[in-house]
Amino acid sequence: MRTSQLLLRSGLTVTAAALPLALTAPAADAASGISVSTTGTTVSVTTSACSQNRTTGVWGTGSLLTSSQGSFAEGRKATLAGTTISQSTAWTNVTPGTYTVIVMCQNGTTPVGTQSVIVSATTTPTVVATASPSRGVMGGLGGATKDYGPLTLGVGGGLVGVGVIATAWFLRRRAKPYRL
Repeated sequence: MRTSQLLLRSGLTVTAAALPLALTAPAADAASGISVSTTGTTVSVTTSACSQNRTTGVWGTGSLLTSSQGSFAEGRKATLAGTTISQSTAWTNVTPGTYTVIVMCQNGTTPVGTQSVIVSATTTPTVVATASPSRGVMGGLGGATKDYGPLTLGVGGGLVGVGVIATAWFLRRRAKPYRL
């Protein structure tokens, strides 16, 4: 009986720990490396996944496909421009409708990302899908992301030591109130 309760509790703990991970994992067909946005009749795409071709200076190409177009070559193409940190392109005077944006780097045959977007007749943009962060959420790192020098660490260690000694002295005095 005790063993079965222990196994049941262990199974529930593992399930409870794995469930949030399964729910937050990105879908296999989610846009991985691009971010698409609309402003009025302009559709823009941004990525950081491409590298520049040294001979041509090209980062890559984006293609804006209508719902009736099926391949990258059929879409309205625009060359990416930018830096090593971020590359982007935009299409202006896009008529209202549903579009698919595909980005291909200059050296690849597989798309960096694919994302659908709706361009509406109004000035308020509507995005169908949002790209997930490429590095995920960096929660829990706090101060560990900055490299502190030895002086800062030494002063911090000294303050912790003084706190421990002061706590021990206080508790010792409290245990024996007749002593100074």
